[in-house]
Amino acid sequence: MKERYLDVIRLIERLHRQFLEVIKGELDRAGIRDINNIQALILYNIGTDELTVGELTHRGYYLGSNVSYNVRKMVENGYLVQERSSHDRRSVRVRLSDKGLEVHETVNKIIDSQAGRLSETGITDSHLDGTGQVLTRLERFLLHTFGYASPR
Repeated sequence: MKERYLDVIRLIERLHRQFLEVIKGELDRAGIRDINNIQALILYNIGTDELTVGELTHRGYYLGSNVSYNVRKMVENGYLVQERSSHDRRSVRVRLSDKGLEVHETVNKIIDSQAGRLSETGITDSHLDGTGQVLTRLERFLLHTFGYASPR
């Protein structure tokens, strides 16, 4: 059981890295070189919402990245618009600029293309559902291990 468990954890990490490499390759092909793959995923996850950096951190999993740093770089490069909240001047909210919306659409097309080609591999919706259920149970287990949630 121990080796299978560790194999699954390693596989999850490898899949995430490979997914990021696909995003990076597609950004390069599109001529988008002033943003990295993690930043592109952050833009994708923001979508049409307006979020604080804290909300953004909780919404996505950006392994090995500093969300605040990435937000600052994307503001500097014109992908995000940053505004202080009118209700709480300590709170800063971000939303996509037109340039950020273009990257969001590029990432959306990449994911749509990948999802459309999954059937060529024999992977079905039920396979993904089952995998998602197992991964959700593993996540709950790990959260419970550190006292963050109850296992279900």
